[in-house]
Amino acid sequence: MQKKLDILLALYITALVASELIGSKITTILGANISVGIIAFPITFIINDIVTEIAGKERARHFVRTGLGMLILLFGAVLLARALPAASFYTHNEAYETVFANSLRVILASLSAFIISELLDIAIFSKIRERLKKYFWLRVNVSNIVSQFIDTTIFTFVAFYMVTSAYNFDKMVVLILPYWGLKILFSFVQTPLAYLGIFWLRRGEKEQTPT
Repeated sequence: MQKKLDILLALYITALVASELIGSKITTILGANISVGIIAFPITFIINDIVTEIAGKERARHFVRTGLGMLILLFGAVLLARALPAASFYTHNEAYETVFANSLRVILASLSAFIISELLDIAIFSKIRERLKKYFWLRVNVSNIVSQFIDTTIFTFVAFYMVTSAYNFDKMVVLILPYWGLKILFSFVQTPLAYLGIFWLRRGEKEQTPT
């Protein structure tokens, strides 16, 4: 069990780092303009739910705290790397600066949204589990839908609200709702993966896969 939890933690950190590194690119899915970070970031919520179900909310919170520490280290390393002068023969510094040009405001938005939404996901999942021992799929999706809305809202407002006069409250709503809708879709699609994760962790154990 411990080795499997370590693998999940590694996957959790990988998904976090990947979502931050690739997230500056914008794509269009089902008519919504969104960050390609959506490929990786929703995985963290599924892992939260799997770990909470099997190992308890304190272990899941340990994942979140570890993830926050890794993100802080990542942003610190990026800031240091950008501050170091490029060698005279290095011809790609402008492109490098562009790729890693996240402002402090975007970094603050990312960290704030992450810690609040992930801890909320664990809290909601645990609270529902106390009342409903069955219906794992319901716990997964309700906790993800609510926490992903909070994540999207916090990040959008902290990162972009009134950056220019065009980014007013109405613009925030236009940005948030389609992005959140796609995250809900991803949650539904990933639910079978959560069941597979539970089965994998419990394989060889006495507990049965949740219903």
